Amino acid sequence: MKELHVRKERLEFNKLQKRLRRQVGSAITDYNMIEDGDKVMVCLSGGKDSYTMLDILMSLQKTAPITFDIVAVNMDQKQPGFPEHVLPQYLTELGVPFHIIEKDTYSIVKEVVPEGKTTCGLCSRLRRGTLYGFANEIGATKIALGHHRDDIIETLFLNMFYGGKLKAMPPKLLSDDKRNILIRPLAYCREDDIAEFAEAKGFPIIPCNLCGSQENLQRQVIKQMLNDWEKQNPGRTETIFSAIKNVVPSQLADDQLFNFRDLQIQPEGACDTGGDELNFDRSPVVQYINAVQV
Repeated sequence: MKELHVRKERLEFNKLQKRLRRQVGSAITDYNMIEDGDKVMVCLSGGKDSYTMLDILMSLQKTAPITFDIVAVNMDQKQPGFPEHVLPQYLTELGVPFHIIEKDTYSIVKEVVPEGKTTCGLCSRLRRGTLYGFANEIGATKIALGHHRDDIIETLFLNMFYGGKLKAMPPKLLSDDKRNILIRPLAYCREDDIAEFAEAKGFPIIPCNLCGSQENLQRQVIKQMLNDWEKQNPGRTETIFSAIKNVVPSQLADDQLFNFRDLQIQPEGACDTGGDELNFDRSPVVQYINAVQV
């Protein structure tokens, strides 16, 4: 009985691992994230997401039709109680090249941000600037971040609700200084799958005691809202992510993104397939309403 249970668990893990590898491979292919000869700097925080990203990228590296290098980089922000030995020991045993950047951004954040206020914004900016510069130093052509599908969706609603902007996290991004390309190989992966994978693999997780311990963050509010939606309507988050990949500018209201000002009546027979009005007009419900009105 025990042997049967172990075999079932192994089977489920294999399915999970294949799913994650397939999703990462699809994201890399869809957005041309990694090219032949790339040196990919994998940013490790010590959390489940970055551990999973490194594991899967190393696995894909062995079977990919292209050649690319991986170097793991962790930024020691000098947070009190941070176990400095964990990542070097893990990465040494793994046999992957790595660097530990020591920079006391913790003190800066605690000094600048008032007590009780969210530290994530400043912390991420300081960390990002340091990592960008280090990527240039070591000649990395891509910077891999561990954001997953749920992060992307949460960011969409954070920007909508609190920033008044319709934007999320792109799977691939050129930095503002045009010197770094960021990639998010986990863009298609669900957080629940990553958490299950990380637990099964037994990664030495290092909790964040700076921003990760803050309660009532706006992101946590959004996460709870999305979780409630998913419970009420399973599959909703998947639909939302599909929407992020299927944007129709002519059906929004950004006059910088779509030229509304110069819209003109078109000759008969010329239809714009970019919108959705034609499909809506042809729907059975609309056709029925029109027939009743006639």
